[in-house]
Amino acid sequence: MTMSNETRGRVKGVFEPLALAMGRAGLTPNGLTLIGFGITVAGAALLGAQAWLAGGIVMFAGGVFDMFDGTLARATGQVSKLGAFMDSVFDRWGEAVVYLGIAVGASQGGLPLGASLAAAAMGAAFMVSYARAKAEGLGFVAGSGMAEVGLMPREFRLVILAIGIVVAGVIGVPREDLSGGALALEAALAIIAVLATVTVVQRILVVRRQAATSIAPGQGSGTPTRSGS
Repeated sequence: MTMSNETRGRVKGVFEPLALAMGRAGLTPNGLTLIGFGITVAGAALLGAQAWLAGGIVMFAGGVFDMFDGTLARATGQVSKLGAFMDSVFDRWGEAVVYLGIAVGASQGGLPLGASLAAAAMGAAFMVSYARAKAEGLGFVAGSGMAEVGLMPREFRLVILAIGIVVAGVIGVPREDLSGGALALEAALAIIAVLATVTVVQRILVVRRQAATSIAPGQGSGTPTRSGS
């Protein structure tokens, strides 16, 4: 289970007409980044209030909206290092806020296991992104090739998390673990925590193999990419 950069490109290409329409309306790629972040924060607030169904839908919409900024940048020739920086920073920030919202909602809803798993999933997810950023910054894995390594890049984390939250909202989340929608929520968080950890190990092994074969690390390519996983 992985997603190649070519597949990512085809998926994002589906959103190009809508992204261009937003551009014609006066929105910039960086503006779209901020709007997507705002939607994600709204979803996280709903999750913190235990509005699981609405929060899951809004959170997922914010994640999908994030595809528009890079698509618009590439389609209009506005790709820049600043844009890549903004996109990556707000991706990580938004993901952190979502897990925080889940932890708050689970804690206040009497689901201590859910809150703990949210913290574990957030830590593992951040290590996935850090492993990629550090590897590419040191010159390992040319371009954005590290994005193809591992079982749990950001796109898969978003889908699995959204499914778990929406199912939890539909079934209902009682004030006890392992019953009703609580099981779906906790299962999604556990899957992310475990497979994201596996992804970190996979990326470490890729870098280790490159170092062992005397591929001398140097400075990163400097090519801006609006994707963070």
